[in-house]
Amino acid sequence: MSATVQVGSLSLPAPVMTASGTAGHGAELAPYMDLAALGAVVVKSLAAYEWAGNPAPRVHPAGVGMINAVGLQGPGVPFWLTDELPELAATGARVVASIWGRSLDDYRQAAEQLAQAPACVMAVEVNLSCPNLEGRRGIFAHDAALSAEVIAATAACGRPRWAKLSPNTDRVVEVAAAVHAAGAEAVTLSNTLLGMVLDAATGLPVLGAGGGGYSGRPVHAVAVRTIYDVHAALPELPIVGVGGVASGWDAAELMLAGASAVQVGTATFADPAAPLKVQRQLLAWCAERGLAPAQLTGRAHQGGL
Repeated sequence: MSATVQVGSLSLPAPVMTASGTAGHGAELAPYMDLAALGAVVVKSLAAYEWAGNPAPRVHPAGVGMINAVGLQGPGVPFWLTDELPELAATGARVVASIWGRSLDDYRQAAEQLAQAPACVMAVEVNLSCPNLEGRRGIFAHDAALSAEVIAATAACGRPRWAKLSPNTDRVVEVAAAVHAAGAEAVTLSNTLLGMVLDAATGLPVLGAGGGGYSGRPVHAVAVRTIYDVHAALPELPIVGVGGVASGWDAAELMLAGASAVQVGTATFADPAAPLKVQRQLLAWCAERGLAPAQLTGRAHQGGL
């Protein structure tokens, strides 16, 4: 049974990827698994310039989930291309670069810098869950028009673009339609939920930045619902599912809801080999039912299994 899945114009030989922000910028996870066996490695979001991120502490457990406010720390696209991508490329991995910005010009510059990336960089995931600092307050992904402007501004990367959207809005279907119309081949659903944890001794936020993004198993049902709603409204739009995936069934559930492929993120902090283990479990689950992974997409909308 073929493990190949299709995400827009891209054919991936396997259905599971790493999730941005959880696999580093390079080959950090190579000692734990064969990165080439995954559908792709999605690297941590990069800006057009080096960025220091938020003050420590940046990561903290939150029940069975995790909260983080790393603040998109990174070396910038130019450094990544010359100093970190080569080691990742040498593993044979297919790579999805993730970019972010605080303005339209930031996104444009990052996309232009990626135009000369090697062929192993198959796609660009545009992280829209960033504050807009160009006079219009709020998160890019909470505004359909702003999100569409970002996607239009990133065309220079010369690769398929996936718009990574936020679940912290009731406009996610509207935003998904807008970015697709603006040139995004697919959407990644979805990013972290807004959250906060207080310290029992001080009564103050445990993270240096105050609040942060909540991820892990508790957000899985939110991801299922978000994917389900977007696929129901926009069945022609490819979806990459992410959120609380820690088992083969978790991955299958996102695909049944409408995803064409899935990403594994927070589970990697507990087990660096989690993405490949999830993929093996997913393929075994499919084989038991005589289904290829690509046949799962949207079946919850079509009478189920």
